[in-house]
Amino acid sequence: MSGLVEVNFDGLVGPTHNFAGLSAGNVASQESEGSASNPRAAALQGIDKMRALASLGVAQAVLPPQPRPSLAALRRLGFGGSPEHALARVATEAPQLLRLVSSASSMWAANAATVAPATDTTDGRLHVVVANLRHMFHRSLEAETTYAVLHAIFSDESRFEVHEPLPGGTQLADEGAANHTRLEPPGGQAIHLFGWGRVALGPDDAGPTRYPARQTKESSEALARLLALRPGAAIFARQHPAGIDAGAFHTDVVAVGHRHVFLAHELAFADGEAVRREISTRSGGAVAQVWATEVELPIADAVAAYPFNSQIVTTPNDEMVIVAPKESEASPRARAFLERVVASDNPVRRVVYLDVGQSMKNGGGPACLRQRVPLRPEDLSALGARVLFDDALEGELRRWVETRYRDRLLPEDLGDPALWREGAAALDELTRILGLGSVYDFQR
Repeated sequence: MSGLVEVNFDGLVGPTHNFAGLSAGNVASQESEGSASNPRAAALQGIDKMRALASLGVAQAVLPPQPRPSLAALRRLGFGGSPEHALARVATEAPQLLRLVSSASSMWAANAATVAPATDTTDGRLHVVVANLRHMFHRSLEAETTYAVLHAIFSDESRFEVHEPLPGGTQLADEGAANHTRLEPPGGQAIHLFGWGRVALGPDDAGPTRYPARQTKESSEALARLLALRPGAAIFARQHPAGIDAGAFHTDVVAVGHRHVFLAHELAFADGEAVRREISTRSGGAVAQVWATEVELPIADAVAAYPFNSQIVTTPNDEMVIVAPKESEASPRARAFLERVVASDNPVRRVVYLDVGQSMKNGGGPACLRQRVPLRPEDLSALGARVLFDDALEGELRRWVETRYRDRLLPEDLGDPALWREGAAALDELTRILGLGSVYDFQR
């Protein structure tokens, strides 16, 4: 292949991990609203996932969580004074706003940015576009800190370019790599598939009717330009309205691709057959495609069990492995589909099931928790922080979580000033562990 090392940057779960049901269209998130969460268990599950991938020989790295509750956002909304005063006031006057500024949603690193490796770009550098996440208020708060973190990691401008989020309002709403798939046919040009749900700057009456479409066509087209992709590399495909209305709010809920393998549900795209043909034509038939029908795997089962929100990875002995959530193993139809994938004529050889239950209760599977960053081997030593996962970092992160995190959190706990102080102290320590510098607003 291209000689790239695909590094999975996993988002560390934050100290305010909770179930507030903030994400319209995310069925699991809404069903879990109000239940007790376990931030410590969630963070340790995330580290367990990184260890499992690293044990397969897959390159792993970490992205830090963000400060929550976001006092910076509250102050911009008129809740001034000390943290104690601001939190007490917003808890009384606007409890839903407190939930929004307390979300630990940055754990789903697939939404952090969209990436094109140096081999795919016209200037021979890795390009990263930070997602603006404008469609939802609680997620839009992430962009500024995400930019600071990614700029600190990919600081060598001779090798990397980190772009600021797309400007404007929801017309250019961008959900990051959750709607982007990079395929790499052997001996051919990489294919970048961008999923989008609505047209923002023109007439559009073909969208979903139950849940909102988040990604716009215009934002996807802007991403392709900013990523400096080589001509002919991009495919733009509309998400299926029925898929969105069933809870497939991002493309990665119903489709996943890696190197020369692509799996998708027939309700992933409005014209799935056109997508299938285009991938086949551009790859010269070198990309193995496995599509699930509604009869084989009803969309409700796909959304509940997340077999497509899995990771397909390649081990050092060139074996492809699907890393799926335990929920897929427990679902007869989802498990049967994954077993069919393994039995089909494609490079995937086995499925590994992982427990990421705390994330799944908020609608995020293994693929949601990671951002794929294909790097040239020589670029690994140029990263501007200690984020590559190894035994030493794993040990420090586990001790950090076990010392700093609570094991139970309810939505009504979010107004506790002690929770903010605990979180700030934890993140301040984490930036020292990771060598990130002062990337948080409270550090500046």
